[in-house]
Amino acid sequence: MTVAAAAVLTMVGAAPATADRPAGPGPGASRGDDFTVVGHRGASGYRPEHTLAAYELAARMGADYIEPDLVTTKDGVLVARHEPEIGGTTDVAEHPEFAGRKTTKDLDGVAVTGWFTEDFTLAELRTLRATERIPDVRQRNTLYDGRYPVPTFQEVIDLSKRLSRELGRPIGIYPETKHPTFFQRQGLALEPKVVEALNRNGLNRPGAKVFVQSFEVSNLRWLSSRLRVPLVQLTSASGAPYDFVANGDPRTYADLVTASGLRWVAGYADGLGPEKNQVIPRDAAGFLGEPTALVRDAHRAGLTVHPYTFRAENQFLPADFRSSVVPAEYGDLFAEIAAFRAAGIDGLFSDNPDVAVAARDDRPAA
Repeated sequence: MTVAAAAVLTMVGAAPATADRPAGPGPGASRGDDFTVVGHRGASGYRPEHTLAAYELAARMGADYIEPDLVTTKDGVLVARHEPEIGGTTDVAEHPEFAGRKTTKDLDGVAVTGWFTEDFTLAELRTLRATERIPDVRQRNTLYDGRYPVPTFQEVIDLSKRLSRELGRPIGIYPETKHPTFFQRQGLALEPKVVEALNRNGLNRPGAKVFVQSFEVSNLRWLSSRLRVPLVQLTSASGAPYDFVANGDPRTYADLVTASGLRWVAGYADGLGPEKNQVIPRDAAGFLGEPTALVRDAHRAGLTVHPYTFRAENQFLPADFRSSVVPAEYGDLFAEIAAFRAAGIDGLFSDNPDVAVAARDDRPAA
């Protein structure tokens, strides 16, 4: 990444250059009966996340988009992993040849110990195999441990193109840049590689079935002048964008989702990806409360709203919809989705895209 580009990424207070991107909600924005289902890390309720098998299953289940989280290898290749640390999502610990790569790094202000993608070349990373990230909850997914390699971003794009042809409908991609500040500090910035990949594949154009998302702000502002596809600002129910923290900006995610904050976000982004508790909070006992003003205020600012993450297991559901006290058993995900649709969301991220698609098709919003 050039020095000039890096400087732009740190200028969070400066207005971004105007890009030839769609104004307001982009492809997949939902109004009326149109509702966007994103296969969160693929169909990760049924296969180890961020594998080609998980992405393909999500598409075959009816998802409109598949979502790769992007990190990079030592030799600058974008690959799909939830985090740069891969001890919990691959069998790297079983490879004695990589024992010396285990290390502790500062990941967004937190000391994390493990193995990191940026310490492996792509060729080395390809000797590893994916494993289930939460085996205690998704024991059935462990059946597939060791079967799938870590995919590159290009392979995910190629898969989406192949499945679009085979299924007769466009399968979009919804990549997230993971820990941008972390990678920028290592001289391995993700953003130029994302732009290059979309350009190379003819996807950096209005109308392409692509969203690009990030929990940080400055990288989205940098991308806003270089990409012609919709950008999505991710937010959390707590904390702040790490680039804000790193640059001494006192604003938090809570500031970004105020009415004025959302108008500011709309200056560089087209959508909002909030944690679902920001749409409908839970009370102390875990039951759903009343919807907040977030969806209304986001729509007034011209932003599409795709909250995360909708999962079928009791562990992740509001108390209203749990079937038992057993965390791994399925509860009523249909009811949860119905409650959030009633709050006006435009789509959602789900580990169980088949349920989300059925909820969309069987229970259209009033």
